[in-house]
Amino acid sequence: MGGIFGVISKHDCVFDLFFGTDYHSHLGTRRGGMAVLGEKGFNRAIHNIEGAPFRTKFEHDVQEMKGKMGIGCISDYEPQPLIVKSHHGTYAITTVSKINNIKEIEEMLFKNGNSHFLEMSGGEINPTELVASIINQKENLIDGIKYAQELIDGSLTFLVLNEKGIYASRDKYGRTPLVIGKNNDGFCVSFESFAYLNLGYEDYKELGPGEVCILTQDGVKTLVAPGDKMRICTFLWVYYGYPSSSYEGISVEKMRYNCGKYIAMRDNVDVDSVAGVPDSGTAHAVGYSNQSGIPFERPFIKYTPTWPRSFMPTIQTKRDLIARMKLIPVHDLIEGKRLLLIDDSIVRGTQMRETTEFLYRSGAKEVHIRSACPPLVFGCKYLNFSRSSSELELITRRVITRLEDKVTPEILKCYANPDSDKYKKMVDEIRKELNFTSLAFNRIDDLKKACEIDESKLCTYCWDGKE
Repeated sequence: MGGIFGVISKHDCVFDLFFGTDYHSHLGTRRGGMAVLGEKGFNRAIHNIEGAPFRTKFEHDVQEMKGKMGIGCISDYEPQPLIVKSHHGTYAITTVSKINNIKEIEEMLFKNGNSHFLEMSGGEINPTELVASIINQKENLIDGIKYAQELIDGSLTFLVLNEKGIYASRDKYGRTPLVIGKNNDGFCVSFESFAYLNLGYEDYKELGPGEVCILTQDGVKTLVAPGDKMRICTFLWVYYGYPSSSYEGISVEKMRYNCGKYIAMRDNVDVDSVAGVPDSGTAHAVGYSNQSGIPFERPFIKYTPTWPRSFMPTIQTKRDLIARMKLIPVHDLIEGKRLLLIDDSIVRGTQMRETTEFLYRSGAKEVHIRSACPPLVFGCKYLNFSRSSSELELITRRVITRLEDKVTPEILKCYANPDSDKYKKMVDEIRKELNFTSLAFNRIDDLKKACEIDESKLCTYCWDGKE
């Protein structure tokens, strides 16, 4: 995943750019970057943030950078923003993307005269560099931006900065968000809607799917009108988004309360307390508790002073170890208790099994698990939710493979149907494998209701396989 932020102001923009970008730190763990355009041209800084948060890595750069226009990013993958010199002039670019047809585009660009790409470690090319190369295929910048949106299979939201202003382009199906804020000095553009509020900006507009705008000191102009089809990622509300954010007018925190409420309405479990797996399960648990009347408690606490999410390593075995080390038990709330835990999702199942065993060792009598979203049956094609090399890393797919001689798309859709016998069998197999007292997932129809927008605007591919 990742997050992007940009500022254009009548005064120096670096302070706002620094903190606005930092407010996206929950979306990425590997790289952070800022590029500012000033009187002496571009000034850019990129740092590895795997070992320390964004702010500590950029404190010195902020003192050196000066300019009235800038863009920044938090990235879970590639180094960016990039500075590109082409027939469009020199510009900076930063992206949030997942490009499924990267090899086909690479071959096409080589045939069209692109001489080379710089490889990152592992031999892959930088997706942001690929987007810039696509843009450079066209005679003017706007046509290039539209061409990139048309050509890429997956998702793409990005910012381009040059001497004219900041070009903001939201994914053609709106899978990821992009919003504009305004203050007396200018404008900002942000992935997360909350990121500019404490900096003195007010909501100005939310870009529609495929919309392209240019931000200048004097105003915002739409260059490409928004399209009719919206397929925003529902998982943004369930997990990715910060609680104070909102997408399409629906706040993350409220949606999570709704998820917990709908789970509780279908549940009849007899437990002593409800808890959320910190932090992304907490709001779901509050919604469940409010609806059911079962007390909300915190039987374990995440130790965050030295282990915020930014320190999570990318190697899965290390992630599991750190996740386990971060949880500190409150024995008075665990020993002899029947606990119900709600997490945002169950992906591989490793961390949830570890958490359950940790609670049993701490004296829990029963551990009942509820997932705020349905079983993840299909690997996401549109966001970098997981860098898994195979869908078989999903616990659902491992279980289905054990239960079926041959796994077909039709079979998978049966397992995604919460009213089918195959679904019930899969859930029970997951429960036994992970050693839960009971297990239930939120239903896809209830998840859609929790978002409180037209369900045709929601992408639910990872749960039901529908594009």
